[in-house]
Amino acid sequence: MPRTTPGRRPTTRPLSALALLALVAGAATACGTDDGGPAATRTASASAAPANGTPAAAGLHMVDNGGHRLAFHVAPGTSSATVVLDAGGGEDSSYWNALVPRIGAATGATVITYDRAGLGDSDPVPGPWKVQDAVGDLAAGLRQLGVTGKVTLVSHSQAGQIATYFAEQHPKTLSGAVLVDANLPPLFTNAQIARLVAFSEPDVEAARKAPDTPADRQLLATAESFVETSKAFHAAAWPDSVPATVIVSEKTPFDGSPEDVRRWREAAAAFVQDGPDRTLVTARGSSHDVPKDRPALVVREIEDMVAARH
Repeated sequence: MPRTTPGRRPTTRPLSALALLALVAGAATACGTDDGGPAATRTASASAAPANGTPAAAGLHMVDNGGHRLAFHVAPGTSSATVVLDAGGGEDSSYWNALVPRIGAATGATVITYDRAGLGDSDPVPGPWKVQDAVGDLAAGLRQLGVTGKVTLVSHSQAGQIATYFAEQHPKTLSGAVLVDANLPPLFTNAQIARLVAFSEPDVEAARKAPDTPADRQLLATAESFVETSKAFHAAAWPDSVPATVIVSEKTPFDGSPEDVRRWREAAAAFVQDGPDRTLVTARGSSHDVPKDRPALVVREIEDMVAARH
């Protein structure tokens, strides 16, 4: 598990446009569990609004934010810590099924997964994808579940954008973050944005002509706001008060494009160098789909972050 610390700059298929557009649109992979771990238990419950600071009960909670409902799944733990798992674009909460019980057993934390708007059991929201709306949905869900602090946020791919703005706006809620081959501000230069738009355009056009699916809807919504969103994200800053572990895959989303591989890895290294309490971990042999390819590594880094902060 090679690690680098600030000051040491490391230099690793391209996926479909769903992965490359924003890296944004996250991993366009199946949601199955391939590491042999058991699926997380999903028990339906009524919409709940616990008292402030009171942990939510196990199972599915439908929470309301601005007239649309979002599905949050809670696996209670034995400690006061909470781990929130946020999947990449095009993926819903089931992406984490195999890891939920493993993270709970390793950390003792309550583990929460959720479906972003338009995915899984959550209501769709029309119009272009807006990262600030996604941040507001996550914040509203945690608030309604009674989660007010001691959160370790684990974000894959596109969810790195949500994590960055969430950390900016709610730093006291977070005790740390594990960013898993995630979108990070240094990547999104004007030149890289142009490369992503050009690469993704054929798949965006195909999605416009294809049968309607949640993944294609998100791709089109992301494409509609991609340039504006990405330019703003490039200027975003991760707060120094929130420790972060960055796991970067060896192959990156750009395996097969050496220039883009270099830019992805350098962006991760630059992010780590830009602030205190940040660590870079390379997932050797892994594709962009690190939680599937290297689940034990992801669990270990989450465990280390929780243990260090609680």
